[in-house]
Amino acid sequence: MRQRNVKNKEEIIKNSKYFIENPREYKGVWQQAFNNSNPIHIEIGSGKGKFIIENAKRNPHINYIGIEKQDSILALALKKIDQNISNLLFLRLDASNIEDVFDREITTIYLNFSDPWPKKRHAKRRLTSEMFLDKYEKIFKNDNHIVMKTDNKDLFCYSIKTLNNKGYYIENITFDLASLKDEDNILTEYEEKFTKLNNPIYKIEVIKKKK
Repeated sequence: MRQRNVKNKEEIIKNSKYFIENPREYKGVWQQAFNNSNPIHIEIGSGKGKFIIENAKRNPHINYIGIEKQDSILALALKKIDQNISNLLFLRLDASNIEDVFDREITTIYLNFSDPWPKKRHAKRRLTSEMFLDKYEKIFKNDNHIVMKTDNKDLFCYSIKTLNNKGYYIENITFDLASLKDEDNILTEYEEKFTKLNNPIYKIEVIKKKK
C-alpha cells in the first residue's frame, strides 16, 4: 500500500528520544539501552506503532523495540507517542539485516500483517521464510517465541509449514481472532480496518525450545 510522505520526517525521527540512530552499536548489549535487565520483545514491521506503543504502556516490565524501514511510517509512529514510555525504542532497519543488530538477546518476535509477497519467486522475502527464520535463530536469547497475525490466508498456511519445518511447536492458533473477543488482544491499524470489514484475522503463537 502506497504511504503518503510525511513532512519533516527526518527531523521528527532524528529529534525523537525513542529513536536509535546507530543500532549496531548496541548489538549484544541492548539491555544497556534500557538500563535494566528486563526481557526484550521486538516487532518487525511496526508500522504506525499502535500495537507496540500500547504493549509498552501495558507491560512496563518488558522492553519493546519497534523495527520499521520506511521513514514516513516511522515518523508517524514516533509522533503517536503521547506520554513518557521508558521501555520503548524504535529502529530504522530492514529486517534482512536483523542479525547485525541483535545477538541472542530477544525473547519474543511479533510479526503483524507482514507483506505476504504473494509471487512464488519472492517467497524468500516473506518474514516467515526459512531464510528469515534462520536469521531469528541468531537473535533469540533462550527459547524461540514468535507471535504472528495476518489477514492473508496463503501467507498464514505458508508460515505454518515453514515454522514446522524449523522445529517450532504451535502453542495457540486461531483462524478468526475477532470471534474470540479477547480483551487482551491489541489491534494494529491494519487489524482495526480488516476487522471492521469482517475479514478473518489469523493468529499463531509458536515456540521452539533451545537444545
